[in-house]
Amino acid sequence: MSKIKNLIVGCGLSGIVLAERIASELNEEVLIIDKRDHIGGNCYDYKGQDDIIIHKYGPHAFHTKYKEVWDYLSKFTSWHYFTLKSQIVIDNEKVTLPFNINTIYEVFPEYLATKISKKLINTYGYNKKIPILELKNSKDKDLKFLAEYVYKKIFEQYTVKQWGVTPEEIDKSVTSRVPVLVSKDNGYFQDKYQAIPLQGYTKMMNCILDNPLIKVQLNTDFKDIRDNVKYDKLFYSGAIDEFFNYEFGALPYRSLYFDIQEKNVEYYQNTAITNYPNNYDFTRISEYKYFLDQKTSKTTIAIEYPQEFEDGKNERYYPIANDSNLELYEKYLQKSKNLSNVYFFGRLGDYKYYNMDETIKRALDLFKKVKENNVTTN
Repeated sequence: MSKIKNLIVGCGLSGIVLAERIASELNEEVLIIDKRDHIGGNCYDYKGQDDIIIHKYGPHAFHTKYKEVWDYLSKFTSWHYFTLKSQIVIDNEKVTLPFNINTIYEVFPEYLATKISKKLINTYGYNKKIPILELKNSKDKDLKFLAEYVYKKIFEQYTVKQWGVTPEEIDKSVTSRVPVLVSKDNGYFQDKYQAIPLQGYTKMMNCILDNPLIKVQLNTDFKDIRDNVKYDKLFYSGAIDEFFNYEFGALPYRSLYFDIQEKNVEYYQNTAITNYPNNYDFTRISEYKYFLDQKTSKTTIAIEYPQEFEDGKNERYYPIANDSNLELYEKYLQKSKNLSNVYFFGRLGDYKYYNMDETIKRALDLFKKVKENNVTTN
């Protein structure tokens, strides 16, 4: 293999966005490799029965507060504006998620719901997000009752299933993602921009890659070619511990298994995602036709089972953020700083739980750094 100007490992959102920036802005050639047989990483989607667009690796609803990210993606896709509204099964009843004032009235008698809602608003203000572990520390007996209810009925068992640990054993950056919302906003996210690429994520990512300076090579594992490839710059969005041959030990991850099923009914459930914190071994069921409001006579669902990550058997999904794991990651991070012209980024390279927009912003910010270095050295 001849020398490559820019080698990017990983053809997920991180690598794709960075490749486009390097090719378009610096006018330099880029080779992206990926060990999978498709582009897009975990955002990959495809057409199933009745042309329903299936998210192979779980449901992806794009949302962001970053105008820079929204404007960037809007150059490569038209949008289907979509606000995710979810439900959760509590005591065999489907109620609103996120847990908000509407949910309070759905699960409690009216007199109690009114009392608790007023106290929430008076204590925290309206339109606020209260992390459940913070609410548990409340001195007010009614708010403490609410916190214990949400903790037991939603948070505790869902966290154990999803992460394999209790909420207290996981980093606050994860636990804060499931708050009590002091409002009547039933949207799962509150970001300014919320939508789905009109023709799917894969189509959008193909458009981002549509540059003659970008070459994509699939079914290619970096560890199989690393001794034979030469490059000016390496951008690595794979697992940082794997890059260093697990010198300090393996970084723990959670994985997922999706049981994708075609159903001979028009709709299987009445919302895009239904969560099951206490029932069954799976965490949620997604119904894909909702995301692009596709009108079909049949439907497709995905039942989501959390798993331990096992190398070679399943995919890395979520870094398990806690003190000991972050301490281990820090060892790899410090070692990476000894390498010249090698950049680690993305969910696996940074060992960080990124949303899609955060992944894109990270790639855009990394490109700015690379561009600045190019100007400095040229």
